[in-house]
Amino acid sequence: MTAKHKAVRHKHIPQRSCAVCRQVCPKRELTRLVISPEAGIQVDTSGKAPGRGAYLCGNPVCWERAAHGEVLSKALRTNLTEQDRVRLSAHMAQLAPQVQSNHD
Repeated sequence: MTAKHKAVRHKHIPQRSCAVCRQVCPKRELTRLVISPEAGIQVDTSGKAPGRGAYLCGNPVCWERAAHGEVLSKALRTNLTEQDRVRLSAHMAQLAPQVQSNHD
């Protein structure tokens, strides 16, 4: 191939789907939740924590359904404890102002 005819390479962007609404988005736009035996369900801000993970989009409805429904339990193959639900609700409260500012 000559310099004129080189193929254009596009960088691969990993895709993941929200465990609740199943919307497919770039991995970095979703929040990863991970289950660990010591700490239960945690928000994985690095996206690299060891353990079984599930992703949620920024929609507060998805977070509410994840905290109070069975979808997240199935995705992480565990039963959510009350402490897990409190952690999810606390993180959801932090997301609410961000979502509000994005819609303005």
